[in-house]
Amino acid sequence: MLQNIYKLTTLLMISKNKIKYIHSLELKKNRKEDNVFVAEGHKLVGDLLGNFSCKYLAATQEWWNENPSAKADEMAIVTNEELSKASFLKTPQSVLAIFEQDNSPVDLSIIRNSLCLALDDIQDPGNLGTIIRLADWFGIEHIFCSPNTVDVYNPKAIQATMGGIARVKLHYGSLLELITQLDNYPVYGTFLNGDNLYSKDLSPVGLIVMGNEGNGISPEVERLINQRLYIPNYPQNRATSESLNVAIATSIVCAEFRRRIL
Repeated sequence: MLQNIYKLTTLLMISKNKIKYIHSLELKKNRKEDNVFVAEGHKLVGDLLGNFSCKYLAATQEWWNENPSAKADEMAIVTNEELSKASFLKTPQSVLAIFEQDNSPVDLSIIRNSLCLALDDIQDPGNLGTIIRLADWFGIEHIFCSPNTVDVYNPKAIQATMGGIARVKLHYGSLLELITQLDNYPVYGTFLNGDNLYSKDLSPVGLIVMGNEGNGISPEVERLINQRLYIPNYPQNRATSESLNVAIATSIVCAEFRRRIL
């Protein structure tokens, strides 16, 4: 269904077929078929250009003037009007690119020697992108995702990373199989009946599991968690919201882990 558009060429105007192709990449099946994803904006594209192979790069003349060394298999000079026709954003940001996905394998020794995150069926692409951005801020370089976690290459997720995806690697697979291989290793999760985050001993290495927006951590994964944490509200006897947004909860937990080693 998808045409082969990846050929080295001189600078071209954007075509109607290319716009149609870009729009098709909003669907996961099409991104997976061609092993690519879309990114937009000066900072995001700038961060990714040095970390992902770029298949297509469309930008305004002003952007090309500022980035004359940028390279891609296919390149185009476009007007803001043309860019708006291809863009997934309400307000296009001077440059749009198609990058090749990173499917490199992972070694379990990474987890045993660092602090990592695991996401159990996160569904909102904005939450996923924000968590990647947080991981980047706190120096967490690897995130392990359950198969039902939203695709990191969803355009909304990519935009929400704000470039963090250039430095944080995501790996999809069974969390049950992953955690089962981590014998006698700290695996953390947040629960209402956990130990106070601020008074519990925390390890500088380990796996922090964050759960689904509505259902939390699944019962199957919960049984494998050996370190239960609780983020206390303040004051504790005051009526408050039932729970925190998963991205906010992740930021609180990661900040406390990193604070302990400063």
